[in-house]
Amino acid sequence: MSFNARISIGIAAAFAAIVIVLLAVNAGGEDGPAGGQTAGADVDRHERLVRPDSHKLNVAPDNKVTFVEFLDFECESCRAAFPAVEQLRKEYGGKVTFVVRYFPLPGHFNAERAARAVEAASKQDKFEQMYQKMYETQGEWGEQRVPADERFRGFAKGLGLDLAEFDKDYNDPATLERVKRDVADGEALGVTGTPTFFLNGEKIQPESAADLKASIDAALK
Repeated sequence: MSFNARISIGIAAAFAAIVIVLLAVNAGGEDGPAGGQTAGADVDRHERLVRPDSHKLNVAPDNKVTFVEFLDFECESCRAAFPAVEQLRKEYGGKVTFVVRYFPLPGHFNAERAARAVEAASKQDKFEQMYQKMYETQGEWGEQRVPADERFRGFAKGLGLDLAEFDKDYNDPATLERVKRDVADGEALGVTGTPTFFLNGEKIQPESAADLKASIDAALK
């Protein structure tokens, strides 16, 4: 089996696990502008999708195509989508800008803590490493009613972070406010669950990896 074929099968398998959830999450609401909206409203929508401080995993030089994911590190569907998104990043890394936005759900006990840990790690240029670590270890701390603060601190130690700085940023109210701003943007954009994807400003509802790849390919043309 060719390398490309293995990638396609891997992405398809991951999406098979989340497609039902994606359809349920994204079914409500209209993605297009409502009648009477102005150009200013379109600008506001764009600003809510990607803020100057939004975390970008990949940056396309021409900035032609932007893929935004609102996610929850404790969400099992987000964990299922994670390998597929990583494969897409490898395939489209130089062509598509991939943006991560926090959207911890109230029902997930450690989701907000996880987002704060990732944000604290970003202060020491370890956003991507902590982002990946959260999904790789979700089974160890997710779906529990016990605070995972010390476990997340252990992740920071394993990544070689300055723990004093990590502790300060993790507990800084400004870090929580940063997470809440992402949530507020998501809510304003109609996000009600995770993962929710936007491609060039439009919410997309992929039924398969092939659908998502086709959407990206069309946006690149």
